[in-house]
Amino acid sequence: MTSGNLLLPLRQVVTIEAKMASKRDFFQDPVVERLLMKHGFRVHITNMGSREIAKQDYEGYDVVFPSGQPAADLISRERARANRPVLLYRPFVSPIVLATYRDYAEVLTAEGVAKRQPGSGGRPMYYTLDMRKFVDLAHGKRKGVQRDPQDGYRWDEIDHDDHVRNGNKILAQTSDICESNSAGTYLGLVAFVEHGNDAPDNEAEAERLARKIKPLLIEQGLPSSERAETYLSPDGPSIAPISVIYEHQFLAHQIGHRAEKGATDDERVLLYPSTRFVTEPQLVALTGDGARLGELVSEDPELQHRAMELGFRARNATSGATSDELTRFLTERQIPVPTTSSDDTRAVLPSLPLLEKMIEIVGDCPDRTGSR
Repeated sequence: MTSGNLLLPLRQVVTIEAKMASKRDFFQDPVVERLLMKHGFRVHITNMGSREIAKQDYEGYDVVFPSGQPAADLISRERARANRPVLLYRPFVSPIVLATYRDYAEVLTAEGVAKRQPGSGGRPMYYTLDMRKFVDLAHGKRKGVQRDPQDGYRWDEIDHDDHVRNGNKILAQTSDICESNSAGTYLGLVAFVEHGNDAPDNEAEAERLARKIKPLLIEQGLPSSERAETYLSPDGPSIAPISVIYEHQFLAHQIGHRAEKGATDDERVLLYPSTRFVTEPQLVALTGDGARLGELVSEDPELQHRAMELGFRARNATSGATSDELTRFLTERQIPVPTTSSDDTRAVLPSLPLLEKMIEIVGDCPDRTGSR
């Protein structure tokens, strides 16, 4: 007797056209691709930076997924003006972090600029970075003594035990500030610290502040994905001792390293800024199919679990709060769990128009027509 299942029609597969920044790590994961296919979705991704996504035309796309709220806000405002509202989904979060190597973290610790986070014994994987002291070093101020602000400190000037043997300036390198959410967010973080733990509230203030911090943010240029790839490469320490990346990129590396080699990567560590943002990546649904995908990745237990396995802090679909699942997952695999202190300062980004102005000044960014 023939099984009735053979007579069922094949599920129609919908191809979703998407523009994505660093969160494509999730959608290009083979397990996620299989889970989406099970639900009738295939996602075709055009890769570009978050700000580039917002600045370019997105007609013909079902979803866009910039890595942070500013770019999503730009898109939402433009669509609202055109009377074409969008739906927003927040399936997971991932803070920006400063990724470095143990020797550099220990140099900063000896200098009093970083502190080891408490852990379960052994060598720490996570440190807290005093952003005020870190920015001061780049401005030529050390332990309360100011020299020429244009003469920022170099690693070999504070490394008295020759741990790193590096004569470069002490800076965190970002991806292209004209394209990337992580770079724009780091700009906002530095601006907040430089402005006395406050965001500028008018254009003149924002322009003055942007020109002041520009020297701290000009050594950049790699796309966001390549910044993380460079950090994780064997040549990473010689190219960029400190890189601004997303937490999930580091945790995914450590999860994979533990699974493959039975131990974590002991030389790569994270600096968590004492003044911090939690980035809010927002999947922007432009069509009905896009909205169906947004609902699926936000609510499906298997996809949420896979996001956690890729290092993301998954959101509870009901409450919107991040769950404790990632903590349990890391603990089960003997991977240290990062902690945040209640003493940390929660930074505030400038308003969207002011942030855009600051990005354009710091990055000498081309406008939409390509002129500068």
